[in-house]
Amino acid sequence: MLARLACAALCGWLGVVAQAAVVTDERGVPVDLPRPPQRIVSLLPSLTESVCTLGACARLVGVDRYSNWPAPVRALPQVGGGLDPNVEAIVALKPDLVLLSKSSRVTERLEGLGLRVLVLEPKNHADVRRVLDALGRVLGVDDAQAVWRAIDASVSAAAQSLPAGVARTRVYFEVNSAPYAAGEASFIGETLARLGVKNIVPAALGPFPKLNPEFVVRANPDLIMVGERSAQGLEQRPGWGAIRAVREGRICRFSAAESDVLVRPGPRMGEAARLMAQCLQEKAR
Repeated sequence: MLARLACAALCGWLGVVAQAAVVTDERGVPVDLPRPPQRIVSLLPSLTESVCTLGACARLVGVDRYSNWPAPVRALPQVGGGLDPNVEAIVALKPDLVLLSKSSRVTERLEGLGLRVLVLEPKNHADVRRVLDALGRVLGVDDAQAVWRAIDASVSAAAQSLPAGVARTRVYFEVNSAPYAAGEASFIGETLARLGVKNIVPAALGPFPKLNPEFVVRANPDLIMVGERSAQGLEQRPGWGAIRAVREGRICRFSAAESDVLVRPGPRMGEAARLMAQCLQEKAR
């Protein structure tokens, strides 16, 4: 409820200014928008959430299958996955802008069909701030950085809620059971750092590295954060019974809805910090 109220308040603060914009996307390509787009297809959940938080949810005409927040987007046509969406379905929606990630395989094909595309893919806190600014200019929104200030304040509040002893906690955050982990260089890792804990996955391994499970056994984390979808059989993984977090039951298993909040670099990052802080308060010693 608090998250919904905060979102509503932010949307109320943001004024809309109808003007042309040129935005340089992740490819270094300048995208010319003579007017704010009115028919948008979003192929990345974090971008969908950002568009809505910036007060432009009504301009979305289609989304990828994983975009599920806020509630109104669940009624929109789904055009497949973000990496390999249904191009014909996108074209049929007659969008004046398609938002997608750098890893999408259909960017050139969409452009070849005459559609305007904007490639945005936030991976860390600075990226989130930059993407919000870019979307603000695209949408004709005045002071889109109000959203970032709210995120930043919420992360700070989550950090301040924790006792000093938490700082000694060594954390392993598993993104999925491959296992892919959230490293120090990721937006999740940066949030953990702001909460004052130590991530066992160093920045040198990249934002979301695929790990050898033996790496986690050797690192012996004090606490494990994992989505319930990936946590099945975690204790039975070879050697994991000896990990302190497993041995002492210091595992936070997040629901599917909570996992969505945690792994999306967008306007709900303050809520993600609160979920991590709650986990640390309950499990860290």
